[in-house]
Amino acid sequence: MAAPATPGSPAPTPAAPGKLSQGAPRGPPGPPPEPKQLPELIRLKRDGGRLSEGDIRGFVSAVVNGSAQGTQIGAMLMAIRLRGMDLEETVALTQAMAKSGQQLEWPEAWHQQLVDKHSTGGVGDKVSLVLAPALAACGCKVPMISGRGLGHTGGTLDKLESIPGFTVIQSPEQMQGLLEQVGCCIVGQSKKLAPADGILYEARDVTATVDSLPLITASILSKKVVENLSALVMDVKFGEAAVFPSQAEARELARALVGVGAGLGLRVAAALTAMDNPLGRSVGHTLEVEEALLCMDGEGPPDLRDLVTKLGGALLWLSGQVETQAEGAARVAATLDHGSARGRFERMLAMQGVDPGLARALCSGTPAQRHQLLPGARKQEELLAPADGTVEQVRALPLARVLHELGAGRNRAGESLRPGVGAELLVSVGQRLRRGTPWLRVHLDAPALSDPQRCALQGALVLSDRAPFAAPSPFAELILPPTHTQQ
Repeated sequence: MAAPATPGSPAPTPAAPGKLSQGAPRGPPGPPPEPKQLPELIRLKRDGGRLSEGDIRGFVSAVVNGSAQGTQIGAMLMAIRLRGMDLEETVALTQAMAKSGQQLEWPEAWHQQLVDKHSTGGVGDKVSLVLAPALAACGCKVPMISGRGLGHTGGTLDKLESIPGFTVIQSPEQMQGLLEQVGCCIVGQSKKLAPADGILYEARDVTATVDSLPLITASILSKKVVENLSALVMDVKFGEAAVFPSQAEARELARALVGVGAGLGLRVAAALTAMDNPLGRSVGHTLEVEEALLCMDGEGPPDLRDLVTKLGGALLWLSGQVETQAEGAARVAATLDHGSARGRFERMLAMQGVDPGLARALCSGTPAQRHQLLPGARKQEELLAPADGTVEQVRALPLARVLHELGAGRNRAGESLRPGVGAELLVSVGQRLRRGTPWLRVHLDAPALSDPQRCALQGALVLSDRAPFAAPSPFAELILPPTHTQQ
């Protein structure tokens, strides 16, 4: 985000899309200026000037009512991408986008209980499937608005839709019923909620402005502001398979999200988590549902459980429901060990369209029984370790790209998915392997993996001569709002 410029002054040097400035001090407000026309707004931002709250509202209004031409929207997005926005501009843009459509309203008594989590996207990231019902079992209300897969990253809605009957489209009235009776829901974004975001997101996708920090921040938070939350935790991924390769770049976004959230009166914390290896040991829609259920059995991969409990603990503490993050994490862990999170998940499935008998069988069955109840792939193929060594890394990006080619992802909007396609890691990071040991099981609908696919998958396994070691937690850092300190 960039520093402001005064009219007639030399334009400042273009800022990197990740830079945030606080803006210059201004004197007492004068009479409201006349609304500027779009070409004037575009010129002002193009030349490094600062847009007022009214300017930003006018631009967003023109986007939604259709008076802004596509070329004008693209020009403004590029001006923002090159010149940046300060904190107050980004707050105003987020607020205007949030107010461009319907607002969700809940009983006043729920305010402190209303929490949510959002991830910037990863491989094998099924945290939302576990965390939403776990928080509900802790007494929270979780109106989770989730998304579909984007590129090589998986989408929460796609995973849930692999369960026969699950319906992601829920009206505000249905959402309130779910929160009253279950405590959580996981739904798709309605066109009535933050419609400006949908228009601007599509334009960003085709104008090379996806990586603009203020635009990313406003896009994410505008959808959360309409939920009227008490607290939000952002899971900001970094690493080879994440939007941001480095932890430093991810930290810039995390700080922007926390700062803009504070400017909107929303308590936002941002966790930085590693996304070089897949999260858990399963990647693919039905396989990830099965692994989420295993986590709700009190079992499953330790890295998944660790991230669920730490993110949940931070939310419970941030919303004032526990004294410390550690106490919150322990409460979330208890819902996994005692089955109460799984019970909430079963009720959520039944209320969101899944046959109650199927929901019950999925949540009470053994792993083998669950596997039979969900759509599967036609064939399985195992890959063998090419040499002796310790598993240093299983690279998430090439693994996800091959699964995308096999039908786990979309190449264009609206394309159908193959829910049974996926992969199971048969090894863990830090484990010692002998040559010829199976390390990956691929579930596919194709007759067989192609030679390039097999080669890419084998390249995902990184072996070393190290002694066996304990795999590190993906949780790296927590960025807190100004009013909170680490506990």
